[in-house]
Formats: sequence, structure tokens, C-alpha cells
Amino acid sequence: MFSLLLLLLPSLSFSPSAWAACNAVDKEALLGFKRTITADPSRLLQSWISSTDCCTSWKGVTCNSVGRVVNVTRSGLVSDDDDLLDTFMNGTLSPSLGNLSYLQLLDLSNLKNLKGPIPPEFGKLRRLTHLFLNSNQLTGSIPATFKHLSRLERLFLNNNHISGIIPFSVIGSLTALTELGLSENQLRGSIPATIGKLVLLTKLDLHANNLSGSLPTTIGKLKSLKYLDLSQNTIKGSIPKSIGGLSALVLLDLNQNQITGSIPSSISGLISLQFCRISENKLTGSLPPSIGHLPSIQRLILENNKLTGKLPATMGHLVTLTELFLSNNRITSKIPSSFSNLQNLQTLDLSRNHLSGELPTELAKLQNLQTLDLSFNPLGLVSIPKWFAKLKLFRLMLAKTGIRGSLPRWLSSTSISTLDLSDNALTGKLPPWIGNMTSLSLLNLSNNGLHSSIPAEFKNLRRLMDLDLHSNKFSGNLDIIFSKGTDDPIGHYNSIDLSDNMFAGPINDSVLQSSAMDSITSLVLSYNLLKGSIPKSIRKLSELRILKVVSNGLSGKIPVELGDAMGLTTILLSRNNLMGSIPGKVINLNELKEFDVSHNQLRGEIPPHKAIIPVSSFIGNPGLCGAPLPPCERS
Repeated sequence: MFSLLLLLLPSLSFSPSAWAACNAVDKEALLGFKRTITADPSRLLQSWISSTDCCTSWKGVTCNSVGRVVNVTRSGLVSDDDDLLDTFMNGTLSPSLGNLSYLQLLDLSNLKNLKGPIPPEFGKLRRLTHLFLNSNQLTGSIPATFKHLSRLERLFLNNNHISGIIPFSVIGSLTALTELGLSENQLRGSIPATIGKLVLLTKLDLHANNLSGSLPTTIGKLKSLKYLDLSQNTIKGSIPKSIGGLSALVLLDLNQNQITGSIPSSISGLISLQFCRISENKLTGSLPPSIGHLPSIQRLILENNKLTGKLPATMGHLVTLTELFLSNNRITSKIPSSFSNLQNLQTLDLSRNHLSGELPTELAKLQNLQTLDLSFNPLGLVSIPKWFAKLKLFRLMLAKTGIRGSLPRWLSSTSISTLDLSDNALTGKLPPWIGNMTSLSLLNLSNNGLHSSIPAEFKNLRRLMDLDLHSNKFSGNLDIIFSKGTDDPIGHYNSIDLSDNMFAGPINDSVLQSSAMDSITSLVLSYNLLKGSIPKSIRKLSELRILKVVSNGLSGKIPVELGDAMGLTTILLSRNNLMGSIPGKVINLNELKEFDVSHNQLRGEIPPHKAIIPVSSFIGNPGLCGAPLPPCERS
């Protein structure tokens, strides 16, 4: 992305044609780099010929009026008229580039296969203002000699294999830096406290490293900082109060660290903040009321922590908020009625907390709300509030919220695409009007008390791709589910879980060949009353990864055609009445990780197989023998 931005930058005011011939030292420095390139299939250096002038004839090289090279740009993302060409080269960085004493910009980014260390000789480039070496395979550490690059304004080394610590002396010396990108490397140790000296810094990206230690309090001195991404590290300690001094900060991402303590009340000082993600940490304590004083916030993501206490009523002041994620914390009490002021809110995820009490009817004012997830809270809803019908939801998740009784009919006139009412106490039949919910792509009614067969109108769910009805009392055959319509290119199943019901069989061989089933990856039918044999047409399910048909009274042989479903990783066929031998083609599927045919009536020698399958997967078949069971008796 950084290289793409470079293409859009205005030129650095260098003349396109030099006034003097290329300096001999500079030419030799560039030829020295070319000699360390072992492959240049994109011909990025084809014009670099010693017999020509490097200032006038070499692509990617710009000189000043006295023939000194000031700009070398051979990025792997290059512009060709209106298109971007993705190119690459193999080789290493030559120390000779350190002899380009007038160089101001060096861009060797996105070449993909540049390897080896960054030469310490680069520290001699005292006039350098822009250094882009990102998106290669560079190794080694950040040279300590970089402390001499006092004019450097933009430094990007991200997306390499650079290791070691971030040198304190280097960071403290680069006081002209406005952008620093070291993300997606293998850097360790602490963030240097000297970072506070980089007062011109607007962008600091260190995500996806192995950084530890705590956030330095000096970070609060970066008054110009707009973008701070420290996510995917192992940073510990608490968020320093000084962070409230970052009044220009637009993006704050501390996701996936080990940060502890509470969110400081000084967070209200982040008056420009639009994106805040401190999820997947170990934050504790209550949300401070001052969190309601972020006048520009749009996305607030604090899920997967250990936050406690109440939701502050002041959060109703966050009128710019579009997404709020607080799931998997320990937040208690009621949802404040002030949340009804969040008129721009599109996603509200408060799932997996300890919220209780009546839902405020004022939430019906949230007319831009598209996703509402209150799952796994002890809300004791009894029924879904009727005022939910006034919302224009696409995704509604109310798993384990105490809902009882039958499905409310008003659902039939909604445009909901994801409906999760699992782990409740729903009873009654699956109503025919379910067929009117034609926008459904995911339906999860598992672990309830629903009974009846599947109504014929179910076939109208032409966009449904994920269906979970496990642990209910559904009956009848599976034909309607398997042969429902599609609305190309959507409506082809990804997953079906119908386990722990009373569905009866047999499985119709032809319905498995319906268009709705042609891309299914997970099919779970265990603990039903299917009987009959395993259809040979299962070979047509080319995307199938998981097949579970445990305890169904299935009979007949394991079809060798099952081995044509090449992507299968899990095959569970235990506790049936299967007979015959185990096909070698099935037990030797390349991706197979889990295989269980225990407690059937299988016979013969277990075919040699590559997967590690325990004895327990074969027991209960008196006629089976061979590893991992005892060897077969030879007559």
C-alpha cells in the first residue's frame, strides 16, 4: 500500500534530465547493487548499462544538476500507463548503495525476493529522507548506524523477517520522522521510551511482531500522531494516562496483546479518534464515563477482555458511533436507554456478558441498526420484544437469552439474513411462514424444543447457506432441506447440522445431487433415525470436508465412492450397522485427520493407511483386524 501511495506522490522537484554526466562513484554504487541481483525477470534493471549515462538513460534513477544520484526507485509495484504491474527480483542489498552520498529517496519495496540483511553502510546516507524496503524477505536487525539518518522523514521496513530489538539510540535520533512502519516482522523487546522524541510522527505501525514490555508513557508526547497500530504483539502493563494527550489520533489499534488494568479516564482527550480497537487483551475494571466524550468515534471495539461494571449512560453521547463491540466481557446491569441516541449505530454486539433487566423500548429508534447481538446474556426475555419489528435488522442474534414459546410471526415480514435463536426454550412447530423469510442466509435454531417435520415452504429459502437445527425434536425426511432452491450464485449450502433429532430416512440418493448441496463443506446428521445405506452420490460433494453420521442405524457397505470426495478431513460413521470391509480409497484420503467406524459390523483387514487413527476408532467390529487392532490370523 505504501508503494502505491508513492506512485501518487508529487515528484521531489528533481529535474527529469540531469545537467551533468552521472558521477562515477554513484554509477559504480548502482552497478554494485545490480551485481547482487541474481534474477530480474521483470527487467527492472535492464536499462542499467555501464556504457550509458545513469542520469539520463537508467530507469528509476534521478540526478541533480551536478550529476549526483538523488532518487532510486525500483519498486515491485510499478506504473505502466494506467495500470499497476506487480513485479519482483531476487538478490540482496549491496553495501555499495551506501556510497550514494547525495541520495534522498531509496525505494526498493515490494520486490518480494530481496533477502539478506540491511547493510550497515546505509547509515552513510546522511541526506536520505525517504527509505522504503518493505515487502521483501530481509533478515537481520535494524542497523545501529541508522542513528545517523537524521533527515529521514519516512521509514518503512514492514513485511520482512527483521529480528532483534528496536534500537533505542536509532529511534531517539530520527527526530525528523513523520511515518515509521516496522510491522509484520520478528522484532522483540520493548518499544523504546525514546519514541517520545519523534514529535513530528503522524504514523507509527509496529503491528504483528513479538514486542513485549509496557507502553512507554512518553508516547503521550506525540502530539501529531494520527495512526497508532501496535496490535498482534505481547505488550503488557496498563494503558498510560498520557495517551490522552494524543489529540490528533484518528486510529488506535492495540488488539491482541496482554494489556491489563483499566481504560484510563484520560481517553476523553482523544478528540479526533475515529477507530479504537483494544480487543483480545486483559482489560479489567469498568468503562470510564469519560468514554462517552469521544466526539469523532465511529468504531469502538473492546471485545474479549475482562471488563466489569455497568455500561455508562454517557455512551449515549457517541452520536457518531457506527459499530460497538463489547462481547465476551463481564459487564452487568441493564442496557442504558441513552443508547437510543446512537442514531448512526449499525452494529451493536453486547453478547457474552452478564446483562440483565428489561430492554429499553427506546432502542426502537435505532433505525440504522443492521446487526444486533445480545446472545448469552441472562436477559430473561421470555419472548422477543414486539418493538424489534420496527428495526430494519439484517442480523439478529439472541442465543440463550431466555426466549420461550413459539417463533413470533412478525419475523416473516423482515429482511433478516442471519437469525440465531439457539440455546433457548422455543417450542411448537417450524411454521410454514418460515418460507417468507427469503433473505435468510444463516438460520440457527439449535438446542431448543421445536418439533414437527420441515414444511414444504422451506424450499423458498433460496439464499440459505448455513443451517443448524441440532438438538430439537424435528422429524420426517430430509428431502425438503437438501433439495431447496438456490438464488445463484448464493443459496448453496456451506454447512448443515441436523444432529440429535428424529429425522427418518433413508437418505435419497438423488437429493444429494441437488444444486443446493454442490458446495457443502460440513454435513452433520448424527443421532437420528435415518437407516438405509450411505448414498453413492456422496461422491458428488466435491467440497465436503466434514461428514458425521453417527448412530443412525445405517446398513450396507461403506461406499468406495466416498473416496472421491477428496477434501474430506473428518469421517465419523460409528454406532451404525455397516457391513463389509473398509475401502482403502476412503481411509487413505490425503486430507483425512479424523476417522471413526467403531461399533458396526465391519469385517476384514484394515487397509494400510497414512493417517494416525486410534484403536478406539475401530473397536466394536468383531470381524476387523490389522493395525492398529491385533493382526489378522492367517490360515
